[in-house]
Amino acid sequence: MVAQSTVLKVVLGSAATAFLGYCIYFDRKRRSAPDFKQKLREKRANDKSRHHAKSAGAYKIPSLKDPQAIQEYFLEEVQVGEELLNRGELEAASEHLANSVIVCGQPQQMLSVMQQTLPPHAFQMLINKLPIAEQRFKAAIINSTIVEEKEDKGLEIEEPELE
Repeated sequence: MVAQSTVLKVVLGSAATAFLGYCIYFDRKRRSAPDFKQKLREKRANDKSRHHAKSAGAYKIPSLKDPQAIQEYFLEEVQVGEELLNRGELEAASEHLANSVIVCGQPQQMLSVMQQTLPPHAFQMLINKLPIAEQRFKAAIINSTIVEEKEDKGLEIEEPELE
């Protein structure tokens, strides 16, 4: 009579071999696709540009001439901040909430509401992020002004680095 451990080993070995064969088959099928290299280059370029935008401190601000855009930005930043707080990502949440305070029409009232609703350590983190958010916001405003001027003149645009 065959032992159960031997049967189990044979079944597990067969399953592992089948899975490995499945992986090899689909990897070859994927690599032999005519547009595989093109899609791979596009994906790498998108990832690289996304990473560069994050590391260069790319910071999107609404048009300051459009109150509707500012309000939408404010609401979006508050919503994202709340979602991140619920997930426990305090660092990212404080950044988004600081952005919302910066564009808020009445930042003192907004801060008093947040002080009452946020845990003390989260509120302290928000207070610490405010100067950084304000600096990024000012740099983004200056950058957008430079971009508008350069686009009018038809010059190439370079992004300034933030401290």
